[in-house]
Amino acid sequence: MRTNKISIRRIILAFVLTLAPFMQASLTHAAGITGRSITLSTSVGDASGIDYTLVSDALPTTGTAVKSVDVSFCTSLTGSCSTPSGFSASSSTLAQQPSGLGSASGWSVNTATTGSLRIVNASNSTTPSGAVSIKWSNVHNPTATNTTFYAVITTYSDSSWTNALDTGNVALSTSQQVQVALDVHETLTFCTGTSITGQNCGTISGTQVNLGDGSPSSTSSGTSVFAASTNAAHGYTVSVNGNTLTSGSDTITALAANAASSVGTSQYGLNLVSNTTPTVGSNVSGTGTAAAASNYNTTNSYRFGTGETVASVNAPTNGNTFTVSYIANIAGTTPPGHYTSNLKYVATANF
Repeated sequence: MRTNKISIRRIILAFVLTLAPFMQASLTHAAGITGRSITLSTSVGDASGIDYTLVSDALPTTGTAVKSVDVSFCTSLTGSCSTPSGFSASSSTLAQQPSGLGSASGWSVNTATTGSLRIVNASNSTTPSGAVSIKWSNVHNPTATNTTFYAVITTYSDSSWTNALDTGNVALSTSQQVQVALDVHETLTFCTGTSITGQNCGTISGTQVNLGDGSPSSTSSGTSVFAASTNAAHGYTVSVNGNTLTSGSDTITALAANAASSVGTSQYGLNLVSNTTPTVGSNVSGTGTAAAASNYNTTNSYRFGTGETVASVNAPTNGNTFTVSYIANIAGTTPPGHYTSNLKYVATANF
């Protein structure tokens, strides 16, 4: 009886050993796919709804039609294929008909194997040519982050993923999301001076506007500048505060109402636009949306009232540079002296 059992075992073993080469023949003789890669729309671990795109320069077996393709995902290329935890192709779809496999239509996804991306076209009779591209959508990435996993690609001459034609492996990796954070606080950038480059407050310079020598037969003029920007929801306002031109107890008359320059008349005023009488000043510049206030935005019309708004904007704005034009006229009876006007421009952000 024991002899018979041993004989039976030997017969079974011999049969298995004889059959094994035939069981593996199709995969063993499959040609290697070159120029292969698989691109993920995102490699973040545990991400869902991901696109997996398989591309290859060309399939080595060109004389036989491909009827099915399998891409199995494994934790290792040694031993049996173990699907990475969390990976799932069960909801995968074909984003578009593949190219390079032969027929340009008729391909569909098979989701029966959770650990594999599969397509099939049982009626395909056109042999493969050119570069191959297959794109699946709605794939779920492996759960682990920063972890390597592998894809085993196999094409088949039948529609049941049995008779292998070509094969190749690809290494992939998950990653973890990197978050870059930036805090933006309430901002108001404002500077004053007599010279600036563009709207760059880092280039502002100068503190004095020299109007030269007053004359009853000509107008004295000069300019200063200020620049501003803000992210305040309701923008900003800029006001001017100070005194008219003063020397001791003597003053040059401030233009309390808008007026043109009048030679031979005691006048002191300003505006924020380009003028021709006299030729002085510039219009607002920059990509912002601020504008000169209504009393200070008319060419050849001047005014000065301490505490008055000279520029404003009612929304967040990029930088603007304003040129403040000053004019001074004196009468023939204006007392001699060194006249100065000390002005402070105040910007208020409206959050």
